[in-house]
Amino acid sequence: MSVCVNFFRPFTRFLVPFTLHRKRNHLYSTILPRYISSKIPAVTSPNNESTPPSEELELDKWKTTMKSSVQEECVSTVSSSKDEDPLAATREFIEMWRLLGNEVPEHITEEELKTIMECVSKTAKKKYLKYLYVKEKHKKAKQIKKEMKAAAREEAKNVKLLETTEEDKQQNFLFLRLWDRNINIAMGWKGAQAMQFGQPLVFDMAYENYMKPKELQYTISQLLESEGWNRRNVDPFHIYFCNLKTDSAYHRELVKRYEEKWDKLLLTATEKSHVDLFPKDSIIYLTADSPNVMTTFRHDKVYIIGSFVDKKMQPGTSLAKAKRLKLATECLPLDKYLQWDTGNKNLTLDQMMRILLCLKNTGNWEEALKFVPQRKHSGFLEISQYSQEFINRLKKAKTSNSFSKGSLNVCAQKWLK
Repeated sequence: MSVCVNFFRPFTRFLVPFTLHRKRNHLYSTILPRYISSKIPAVTSPNNESTPPSEELELDKWKTTMKSSVQEECVSTVSSSKDEDPLAATREFIEMWRLLGNEVPEHITEEELKTIMECVSKTAKKKYLKYLYVKEKHKKAKQIKKEMKAAAREEAKNVKLLETTEEDKQQNFLFLRLWDRNINIAMGWKGAQAMQFGQPLVFDMAYENYMKPKELQYTISQLLESEGWNRRNVDPFHIYFCNLKTDSAYHRELVKRYEEKWDKLLLTATEKSHVDLFPKDSIIYLTADSPNVMTTFRHDKVYIIGSFVDKKMQPGTSLAKAKRLKLATECLPLDKYLQWDTGNKNLTLDQMMRILLCLKNTGNWEEALKFVPQRKHSGFLEISQYSQEFINRLKKAKTSNSFSKGSLNVCAQKWLK
């Protein structure tokens, strides 16, 4: 045995590392699968003591518990939001959107809040808030521009006052005060005189059912313009508002616009029809659909204008009414004097008023038809259609020697006059 040991002793330097290496490989092969099979990494204690391998976590069970807790939180938040006031929740949403730096208006009314609440989706709410923001921004810009203009006017006024002396200031102030008072007195006197001796001009208020509320407002605005032009004219008409029912849409809007001045207007407002106030023989209903062309202004007639803004294009409405009442109708000779381009031949009430006032004072069609908007025609005709037909007829008569040269000149001069 000693011989054997002595024999192997020189080879121990080579055999021991080889055996240790095999044992180390065996340790790695046993520990590594255990380490991989575990769900968590192995943790070493600071005392370098070996710890038992960790147990596997039940991840599926952990996921189910977490989902149930999240659902409970969602249900609780939904129930709490339902219990809260919807207006308060909408305000909180708007405030949160403002804090995030998005486009939100500074001031929101109750109606706008209700509109936001009625929005179906969050995107719709954001779009509506952006619309309100842009609207408020435009309003502020308009207000700033208005204030700048007022400041510029005030500055110009101060500069002008600095250039004038105190005596000039007193004289200008006195002149302006007397001028305004005298103008009001003169207008009132002319209006009172027109109510007694002026030619009647009737506005028919029987078209309330043919218009929408917006069109009715346009009509009232045009009536106010017409009354103002008539009041400032040298020889005004006696204005009648016929078929004006008390507490009708026409009446409410007129009282709203004029306020306390409504009872002081120098015109006649009545619920009666124009047929009850004037004889039918003296009435002429002015309508663009009439086949009869107006040639001259008659001072002994009562002209009727329908208070009607026709945005829906309802031709023949006023003509049908005039035919039912068996009244004479006429239209303005627009084709005779103007090169009509586009659009219908319906004019606004204030344009009709200015045309009739000019015809009443001057009798000149070219002066009167200058109040027709230039966007609708390309200018006046050099020789009207009717004049051209008459001249052609005269030329044919001259070639056939139907009448003498002197009579031809007389007829031509009469027609041109």
